[in-house]
Amino acid sequence: MSTPLQHLKSSAQTSQVFDVDPHSGFMAPEPPISRLPEKWEAWEIVLDNARAAKLQLGDKVGLATSEASISASWRKEVRKMPELSIVGLEESVILLRRAHLVLAYILHFYVQSLPPSEAVSIPPSISIPILRLSAKLDLPPVLTFSDTVLYNWNYKFGPQNNDQTPDINNIRIQTTFTGLVDEEEFYLCSARIELRGVEILELMRMTMDETFVGDAIAVRRISGYLHTISSTIDELKKLLLDVKTKCNPDVYYNQVRPWFRGEDSDENKRSWVFEGVGPGGDPELHVPKELSGPSAGQSSMIHILDIFFGVDHQASSPGKPPFMVRMQSYMPRNHRLFLDHLKANPRPLRVFVADAKDADLLAAYNVAVLALKTFRDAHMIIAALYILGPARRAKAFGVTSDGAVEGVDATKVPLKGTGGTDLVKFLKDTRTRTTETIIPGLGL
Repeated sequence: MSTPLQHLKSSAQTSQVFDVDPHSGFMAPEPPISRLPEKWEAWEIVLDNARAAKLQLGDKVGLATSEASISASWRKEVRKMPELSIVGLEESVILLRRAHLVLAYILHFYVQSLPPSEAVSIPPSISIPILRLSAKLDLPPVLTFSDTVLYNWNYKFGPQNNDQTPDINNIRIQTTFTGLVDEEEFYLCSARIELRGVEILELMRMTMDETFVGDAIAVRRISGYLHTISSTIDELKKLLLDVKTKCNPDVYYNQVRPWFRGEDSDENKRSWVFEGVGPGGDPELHVPKELSGPSAGQSSMIHILDIFFGVDHQASSPGKPPFMVRMQSYMPRNHRLFLDHLKANPRPLRVFVADAKDADLLAAYNVAVLALKTFRDAHMIIAALYILGPARRAKAFGVTSDGAVEGVDATKVPLKGTGGTDLVKFLKDTRTRTTETIIPGLGL
């Protein structure tokens, strides 16, 4: 009988079935392409122009008339852009990923540079191709974590010692909205966590192998693996907190984060209208009912840890899937399949630990779960530093959380994460669910 992580023993199988590399994990194993072929150069040029013009947010406080005019001119350029076919892109998932990244950035530049009072109507030059290629990738037509992190990097200095594997100290980000170090560092923080977490994948595989053996030696080995996993999660926490070194909270909150907003984070509750869809449009094109922006909740690495330890993220609203479940639809399709494969494990770790009634194993398991809980504590610290604090400072200057002049009490409006959820409540609930995973007994 094979274990759910057996595929990690073969990089070829892993790549083909789940697209999880044994060296880079969920990150692309080599630098993603930085430009589409000539047939789709018009998309790249429009994106280049947006970045070169340093487009400003439409709800920026004190937006100058000249800045608004530059944005309006760029949007006219987008409307005049020809509606390019995606025929040819389907031949390569690498091309599809780059096309999704480019069009998603253009889409967010277009929407977020609009005046906040103007309806969101996305021209066919963007709406049609991004809907078609999103259908091919089984992804939403919106910017995702995979666009900003997994498939958005290159070497900083070139591959070291002929080793093509990305290294946390030798990567840079290809595409950003602002060109600011703060934005790049925000993406790199997540990329480093993804890369450092690869060791956990191998430890998980070995752990699951041992649970199928189940003897005293296996129990002793699992205890050792869990202690190593705990130490690695502690390193992930340090990498998360290190974002403070180069990413300024106020710069992030006011100049970077607003570009990520999806439809469900729009303060004015505007619907995103994809022109060319609906009555009189292409009947094969469909717009998802939910469009959230990129979020750490879309990181497969974080979901893997929850599945491995048995953290149960229950729905907070009756009849509505939990946030973490909803975020899985924003992951690359093969990564979702990998998560489903792990969920099907017939011998979950938490059940194995509870049944083993071994004090050392129980202690090792609980220490590892506590490490995950402290990682989530760090996430709350970052949320307080990068979102709650800047939001309060914005209110102190008479500015609401959506960037408009005072009129809404920001303290009475739930602050939303980039995934569109009530941020503070979500983080607290997630931490609580993690703590509840601890098994009572001699393990503490």
